[in-house]
Amino acid sequence: MMPEKKEILVFLKRIGVDTRFVSVVYPRLYINNLRFSRFSRKKEELFLKNYPSGKVIRSSLFQKICARSSRILGESLRPQEKVMINSDLTLENKALYIILEPYTRKYGIQIIKSDLKLQDINEYSDYDFNSLALPLTLDGEVEGVLARIFTGEKIELQSSETKRGKVRLIYPLLNIPQMWLEDWLNPENSALSGDGEEEISHEFLLFLEGVVPQVRENILKSSQFLTKNIS
Repeated sequence: MMPEKKEILVFLKRIGVDTRFVSVVYPRLYINNLRFSRFSRKKEELFLKNYPSGKVIRSSLFQKICARSSRILGESLRPQEKVMINSDLTLENKALYIILEPYTRKYGIQIIKSDLKLQDINEYSDYDFNSLALPLTLDGEVEGVLARIFTGEKIELQSSETKRGKVRLIYPLLNIPQMWLEDWLNPENSALSGDGEEEISHEFLLFLEGVVPQVRENILKSSQFLTKNIS
């Protein structure tokens, strides 16, 4: 029988684990910050003794992902708000849920899953959530910029749209390279690149990566600067 999350959280608190830095997606527990969570090996043994079907994930890569996403979430999330995630079982949506889960305790947010997509949101309608978490990664944003450059279009960041009607748009994965998500979650099928300009942008980005250190981060910073100062 699957234990309830509330029961697990009570137990972790009792043994001295700070669950604001642990993603509880039973049977897996992902440590977001080893030092702040205080989830020692001894406490892990106590947990597994009481929940033998559980598994504690100590991934340094996941901790890096959480550190980067926290810079965005700290500014974009509001206490007690309802955050919607698309229910499609994509790699990015899975990552979104795991990353956001501790914020149900940090900020008291409520995570809602729905098949509603951004293009379906009517700016004149009311919804039962406040924010929509979009699965835009660092690669997705940068490849979009390159695609516009190749076609002679105005540089415009997807993440520059921060509101659709009454719904706020947040981008927790904006600073996360796609490869980090793939290496962390190790999906059976690798992410597929698009076609046309998107595929060219993807290949060109891979080429630049071998020449320019942190090319994704640098393109994003430059595009943000241009968007801010030209608009």
